[in-house]
Amino acid sequence: MAELYLGLMSGTSMDGIDAVLIDLSGRPHILATKYTPYDKELRGQLITLCTHNDSTVELLASIDTSLGRLFAYAALEVLQQAGIAADMIRAIGSHGQTIRHEPRAVSPYSLQIGNPNVIAEITGITTVADFRRRDIAAGGEGAPLVPAFHNEVFRSSDNDRVVVNIGGMANITILPKDKDLPVSGFDTGPGNVLMDGWCERHLGTVFDTDGQWSATGKLHNGLLEYLFKHPYINLKPPKSTGREDFNLQWLDKILEGMDHPPSPQDTQATLCELTASSISKAIHTHASRAHEVLVCGGGTHNRMLMQRLKTHLQNRSVLSTEKFGIHPDWVESAAFAWLAKQTLAGKPGNLPSVTGAKHAVVLGGVYKA
Repeated sequence: MAELYLGLMSGTSMDGIDAVLIDLSGRPHILATKYTPYDKELRGQLITLCTHNDSTVELLASIDTSLGRLFAYAALEVLQQAGIAADMIRAIGSHGQTIRHEPRAVSPYSLQIGNPNVIAEITGITTVADFRRRDIAAGGEGAPLVPAFHNEVFRSSDNDRVVVNIGGMANITILPKDKDLPVSGFDTGPGNVLMDGWCERHLGTVFDTDGQWSATGKLHNGLLEYLFKHPYINLKPPKSTGREDFNLQWLDKILEGMDHPPSPQDTQATLCELTASSISKAIHTHASRAHEVLVCGGGTHNRMLMQRLKTHLQNRSVLSTEKFGIHPDWVESAAFAWLAKQTLAGKPGNLPSVTGAKHAVVLGGVYKA
């Protein structure tokens, strides 16, 4: 019998909502998908909330409700597309939209908005949300959480594997073939976030289509050297990051301090290289035995980024997760549907070997329909 769940995800790229309808009765099987883009005004407001400034409580509360509605409608649209009634769905797993992620603060926290009460009310479907804070309460980073799902669907007894997710930030999951060895993983640093922001500033588009603009530029080694001085890059795991660490304000300060800063297109090419080389460095350092690299996330559409990643990992097999059953655009939203199932079953959703939590915990809050 089918076990139908909905997964809702919006990551640090802040471009929109990925919604998936998935059957979790056996090996995860995606039945329908829907992408709902954020409009320019909402995206601007979200980026404002992510910036350390005097953003008001009123703005935060208002967008929390507005996003809850948008997430709910995204869920209903994917159900309509599939011709499935809401009462057939066991639960929605909603990641929400991360506004701040500060797991190493004096009082650690991670804040996602997109009011789950509103989602449950509009859809009539039990909603599981607020996944990260329980792991942080248990002493963990609260991220990444998708490695538990990667372990469920991508682990092999034949080969050591690495799963690379390239969203706004990039993270890796290390899956040893030896079942007695723990899964590990962490955020490697920026994924698309700097490239997207730089592209929007100079071209007025929210991302660099197929990496075409970065392909017109040349790597600026001096800038790359400065970028790699960011302390996060060499921080030992467990670790996680976000826009708090990697943003255009940080990049601007570096460029302003250079006697001869590179052109915009050379800067874009260098930002692309930062993502590719920081991911590959993490794999070489922490997953030297893994010869299969499975890639997912929006970064898979950036041909220049994928080319650079394959160059750095030329002795390894670099493949899309689509070859292993899940299209790269939908892995994260599928993961949060799976995490919702774990929560309703009273099973842990975090991996302490990844997040650094003191123990495994059941994640999230349940908002009954």
